[in-house]
Amino acid sequence: MADAQETISDRIQHQLDALTRAERQLALSILEDYPASGLGPLTALAKGANVSVPTVARMVQKLGFKGYPDFQTQLRGELRDSAKSPLAKHETWAGAAPSEHILNRFTDAVIDNIRSTLAHLNPAAFDEACALVADQSRHLYIVGGRITHTLADYLFMHMQVIRPNLTHVRSTSNTWPHYLLNANEGDVFVIFDVRRYENNTLKLAQMARARGARIVLFTDQWRSPVHRLADVSLTCRIIVPSAWDSAATTMLLVETMISAVQTLNWESTKDRMQELEEMFDSTKLFRKFT
Repeated sequence: MADAQETISDRIQHQLDALTRAERQLALSILEDYPASGLGPLTALAKGANVSVPTVARMVQKLGFKGYPDFQTQLRGELRDSAKSPLAKHETWAGAAPSEHILNRFTDAVIDNIRSTLAHLNPAAFDEACALVADQSRHLYIVGGRITHTLADYLFMHMQVIRPNLTHVRSTSNTWPHYLLNANEGDVFVIFDVRRYENNTLKLAQMARARGARIVLFTDQWRSPVHRLADVSLTCRIIVPSAWDSAATTMLLVETMISAVQTLNWESTKDRMQELEEMFDSTKLFRKFT
């Protein structure tokens, strides 16, 4: 029986792997425009997701509702609970801009993403991911995609300072299979994959898994196909009022992981950081103000 405190979005997330292909297509359609997607007639929801009316009826029951009216009653209740008070509406993030300004609308969306992500994140799973990344006996491979390579670059740059024995793999390059030649059982692959999920990334994960590697996945709320291969999946909500998805929540988890891994390896990391600073001084890479 579903927890009364769970939102419809929560229920969908928990049921995703148990849904049929058509039901999953419907679920992702609902999440993509949540909660507005579920406010219209049943037939409109089915048409928008390109599924049959019976598919909607079946999935609603799988989510623990007696029927579509029951589903909509909870959805409207969620909307009432989340409605802002007049005072809260007046307090905007960018005080010099009206509440409907993109600065405030975008910030609201990012903060909602962070709250939702952290509410569903299993701290034990996050700790497990950090422990795998921190384990210097395992070679660490960091993999990004067409857009997410920026997040992979950021994580890799910090891991270079924190620990040795790591490799940056670009899944969009046709040379990535070469990196797998050196991958051994127990090595760790940190993979970033958000919609639109990349075939290269999935194939790389499959081949790494076949070699006995462990996989830590950063993905979105719909979850990359790689999550079926991953030891730990860190799921981030990414919807914002933009044609592009947001990387803000994923970056939050990446920076938190950097902090956690640094702490786990602090004795050796401290020495590496000191040595790096001496190199910077020697090369005069940075200006110093005295």
